[in-house]
Amino acid sequence: MDLKLAGKTAIITGGSAGIGLACAMALHEEGVSVVIVGRDMERLATAKQAIEALPALNPGAKIVTVAADMSRAEDVERVVASTLEHLGHIDIVVNNAGASRAGNFLDLDDAAYLETWSLKLLGYIRLVRTVIPRMIERRDGRIVNIVGTAGRTPGPTFLPGSTTNAALLNFTRGISKELAQYNIRINAISPGLTATERAERLAQQNAAAAGIGIEEAKARATAAIPLGRPVDPTEIAAMVLLLVSDRAASITGAEVIIDGGQTPGM
Repeated sequence: MDLKLAGKTAIITGGSAGIGLACAMALHEEGVSVVIVGRDMERLATAKQAIEALPALNPGAKIVTVAADMSRAEDVERVVASTLEHLGHIDIVVNNAGASRAGNFLDLDDAAYLETWSLKLLGYIRLVRTVIPRMIERRDGRIVNIVGTAGRTPGPTFLPGSTTNAALLNFTRGISKELAQYNIRINAISPGLTATERAERLAQQNAAAAGIGIEEAKARATAAIPLGRPVDPTEIAAMVLLLVSDRAASITGAEVIIDGGQTPGM
């Protein structure tokens, strides 16, 4: 399937590992110049090397790394400014930076919520708000918010994350109506349990909250998935490619759930 993405540019936050890196690699393979954003310069350099090792569909496609903390408004501005300086314009944004602590409700203080809301909720909103004027000028843009199924099915040990995800689904659907007039599409992908380093940390935190071993916690989580396995990050990346392409030209304000059939309801 020819997605006709070659020559476009993309910002991917949380792009140095996991889902973000998988998205950056998939986009670059399609000929997209990518800006990968993360907080750790060493991890960003390693991610850039991994992307550079891929076959080049578009030899002119660039890879730019920006060290930034998306919970800081000034860093969000700097990411966009750096993208415009190196690539000239912004076609695609993949919002993916975010991490939440898991634990028993009474053990999580205000900081656990504020950290998550500041990094993921406000980080996504700020980046959208900052890139939108540039996209409006071009009357074209594609935004994908990586959210999470806890926004629909919250659990008692993941409330900082689930409240953030629910708010992001609300934001994505709401802003899509305003952006549609400018040919800017915004959608959400909600992964279930995905095979990433972040999932490993959550397994440790959930195990501690439940008073069980890590392997048992992982086994329980996997057993709850009808397909019997965690999602691979490349599956999320494949959906991102579709949503930012014109093959999905009439899809906006939507949420795509990728969780192995785990989420109940319609």
